Amino acid sequence: MSIVTIRNVEFLNNPARFTDPYRFRVTFECLSPLPDDLEWKLIYVSCPENAALDQEIDSCLVGPVPPGINSFEFQSPAPDPKLIPEQDVLGVAALILTGSYAEQEFVRVGYYQNTEYEGGEDEMLSMEGKKVAVERLVRDITKKPRVTRFQIKWDVAAPQSSGALGAATSAAVPSADSYGDDNEKDQMDVDSDNILSGSIPIA
Repeated sequence: MSIVTIRNVEFLNNPARFTDPYRFRVTFECLSPLPDDLEWKLIYVSCPENAALDQEIDSCLVGPVPPGINSFEFQSPAPDPKLIPEQDVLGVAALILTGSYAEQEFVRVGYYQNTEYEGGEDEMLSMEGKKVAVERLVRDITKKPRVTRFQIKWDVAAPQSSGALGAATSAAVPSADSYGDDNEKDQMDVDSDNILSGSIPIA
């Protein structure tokens, strides 16, 4: 059993311009007080076939973490468009939020992000053959995340688990190739009756 379980991730500015910062609130449950901080990272995947192009656009440390329902707000800059191949700026990309403890990743939450021109298809057609006008782009993040959980070695007391360390317990983070998959088992479980009993500091 995981000591920390994500209950909800709420994007506070979606849709938005492509260049706007990401702003979201993470709510999670902690079963035992943690002596070390949790580390959260936001990763932008523009080309699933080339991991070298992944951008770790921000990270933060959250702690100390008391038992119970906790939440924090995370603001991250947008990805650097200069590091994205021209042909991959428009269309579908992946946005991945990871949570780690003691340098062990215990959860990975993947979203699809669709990027298009503010004027829609008409503007896209008028821009064919021209350099992408980043300042004219808008993004929309799907509301159906796909969650992968990993069993790790926590340094606090926890119920015994029969799974092996490092084993994923749910669907893998998506690639852009499967955009639009509505498989119900891949949606995040949200406990709406248990959200936000307190906030904790971000380092």
